[in-house]
Amino acid sequence: MTRVHDLDVDVVVRVQGLLSGSGVLRGARILSRVGEHAAGWTALGLVGAALDRSRRRDWLRATGAVVAAHGVSVVLKRLVRRHRPSDPRIHVLDTTPSDWSFPSSHAASTTAAAVAYSRLLGHRWPLTVVPAMMASRVALGVHYPGDVAAGGVIGVVIGRWLAPARVDPLP
Repeated sequence: MTRVHDLDVDVVVRVQGLLSGSGVLRGARILSRVGEHAAGWTALGLVGAALDRSRRRDWLRATGAVVAAHGVSVVLKRLVRRHRPSDPRIHVLDTTPSDWSFPSSHAASTTAAAVAYSRLLGHRWPLTVVPAMMASRVALGVHYPGDVAAGGVIGVVIGRWLAPARVDPLP
């Protein structure tokens, strides 16, 4: 297990080294706020439900996938109890609501939102936010790569399971 941990630490240190002094970290902090407690993605789904009355039920179902993915990740965090990165070479550049790291709730809810909303909209472009959110959590020093990967898997599974079927074919 220490070999995996050492590899995780090395990746975080390298990512932070590549991005230090760049404007990318400002964007990472913004994404962090949008994804906190799945609030931004939930709000986006509720706006969709309010504006697209003919598909309100589908929007609410997709929003439910976001909330469910967040909830599952929070429960798993409490069970697994993996501490957040604490190696002295890692700079923690954001605050977190808990000490637990695995899985990433930001990655879970963001991926669920991207999968569910892309299926609902019939476009792939919502999926582009997933790698950005995953990289941001590592760049901010609050998650290991394995944490965000696990969160992403949770999001894909729940997003595909709970989201409405595609309305239009994806381009």
